Amino acid sequence: MNPVEFFIIKCICVYLSGVGFGLIVNLPHRALNIAGINAFIGWLVYYVIINTWGGLGSANFFGGLCIGVASVIIARWKKMPSILFDVPGLVPLVPGGQAYNAIKSFAMGSYQAAFSYLSEVIWIAGSIALGFIVAELVNKIRLRFERDLKKLKQFKKF
Repeated sequence: MNPVEFFIIKCICVYLSGVGFGLIVNLPHRALNIAGINAFIGWLVYYVIINTWGGLGSANFFGGLCIGVASVIIARWKKMPSILFDVPGLVPLVPGGQAYNAIKSFAMGSYQAAFSYLSEVIWIAGSIALGFIVAELVNKIRLRFERDLKKLKQFKKF
């Protein structure tokens, strides 16, 4: 299988993971497709950064940031809560493999490897959470800017 075919299969699987998790958490059906697209967009940002210039932390940060910002935009467009698009969007970024390896290493008695995996899990989870915090900050700044602009327009009418 050539790399392009492999990349396309990855993209389809990421989209399906967002839709599948949306089905598991009982998302409204009109939000499933968009949740899968949001998961794909966040993962694509992660994939580009991890394969070009970034490390694990920055790739997850920008992936989380992208998912957070896109969720707010989609929520306003669909008139639904943004959390409906946040959670399925996160599924491709969650460090499940590292968490599994950490628990397995603890069980096997390899504590140094377990702590290494555990620190990776904490680093990834913290990066994703920080991305969401910055996305909320961006949204609050945007809302304040829109409110101030509206007040300025009202003031100029007088």
